[in-house]
Amino acid sequence: MVIYEVTAPEFREYGRIIEGIDFSEFLEALDKTPCPEDSTIYVAGDPELEKLPIYKVLETVVYGESPIQIGYCNGHNHKLNALEYHTGCEVNIGSTDFYLILGRQQDITEDFTFDTSTCKAFHVPKGVAVRVFATSLHYAPCNTGDNGFRVAVVLPKGTNLDLECSHEGGEDGHLTAKNKWLLGHPEGGLPEGSPMGLIGENLTIE
Repeated sequence: MVIYEVTAPEFREYGRIIEGIDFSEFLEALDKTPCPEDSTIYVAGDPELEKLPIYKVLETVVYGESPIQIGYCNGHNHKLNALEYHTGCEVNIGSTDFYLILGRQQDITEDFTFDTSTCKAFHVPKGVAVRVFATSLHYAPCNTGDNGFRVAVVLPKGTNLDLECSHEGGEDGHLTAKNKWLLGHPEGGLPEGSPMGLIGENLTIE
């Protein structure tokens, strides 16, 4: 598939690059987080990252003084597998280069299916922070080489925590964690019972 640079005009409908914030100390801390060799790991909120000064900067400047959490998604991945969305934007910054495969929430059909052929892939260089819009479908990053990826994930506080009640039918049936709506791919290797919805190829970036 075509891979665009995150600086390309094609990215503008999915997100924006964050300018004017110094992430150097934060990237050093992120680079010390674990990176599995043959899988991915997601941590919603990491105490070591959240105690850094960047926490207050992002909470104030990017999220308009609304509570946030800072975690990470690290590991090795080359496939789309699923797409998700949240109420509120997501900030990603890597201590490595990484790829994002993105779609548009507006392209989800009335029966909650989504054609993966409409996705676009973007290369995000190490140290470049991006704000991914709430309307942008996304999932785990993909690595650009053999060494995996380390990517910080900033979200509204409480996102991706365990649900407290059952959710069934329509969009509600795609809620798999707090503030996380998921459309899985049948070949994505998701846990049994995960809501599906992606049709077409399980996109791969090698």
